[in-house]
Amino acid sequence: MCNLYAQIRSQDDIRQTLAEVIDTGDDFQDLTGNLPAQPGIFPDYAAPIVRRGPSGGWQLARARWGMPSPAFALKGKRTDPGVTNIRNTASPYWRRWLGAEHRCLVPFTSFSEIDGRSGAPRNHPVWFALDDDRPLAFFAGLWTGWTSVRKLKEGEVTADLYGFLTCDPNAEVRPVHPKAMPVILTRPEEWRRWLTAPAAEALALQRPLPDGLLRIVAEGAREDGG
Repeated sequence: MCNLYAQIRSQDDIRQTLAEVIDTGDDFQDLTGNLPAQPGIFPDYAAPIVRRGPSGGWQLARARWGMPSPAFALKGKRTDPGVTNIRNTASPYWRRWLGAEHRCLVPFTSFSEIDGRSGAPRNHPVWFALDDDRPLAFFAGLWTGWTSVRKLKEGEVTADLYGFLTCDPNAEVRPVHPKAMPVILTRPEEWRRWLTAPAAEALALQRPLPDGLLRIVAEGAREDGG
């Protein structure tokens, strides 16, 4: 389960990367303000997502990491910290958010898994990226607006929330984390399909990144300093 990732590129980098896929001109709204580099994004942190806006254009917005939890997971609890990773997209619970209006791209530059290799130190993070320069890529995400209690001290809030899909691990991730990896989209045609295609076509992207496209770029740090 990926519960830590980094996003260190500017909003201009995100906008320019997506320019050939979606209209990032006058109809593109940047709602993030001054978007700082985030070398360590943890559950419930606010981070950027790219989504369809209510008027039909596109938005770069911030949302809190963790989709609403199913009722059974909240039994006896006073808060809902959210679901960060979504695997079973066949579940009726997730079906309401599989339409294009709830799909988003989650920009990232690296992600971390806890090391499951034999002899690894306890809670040892291993960071993966496309290469040592940490180029921009995107997780296949879902988002929604929701009212809940995320933290007791905060009380009930209405916020935009997001999570991203997971799948079987590829050859690079499997030795470290044999159960899952995030669904990573690296090509413009994949970004366009995830944002705009019918659900069945878009969900065909829920598969491992091809072997050889990731590398370990850091170990042991709670943030990826790059």
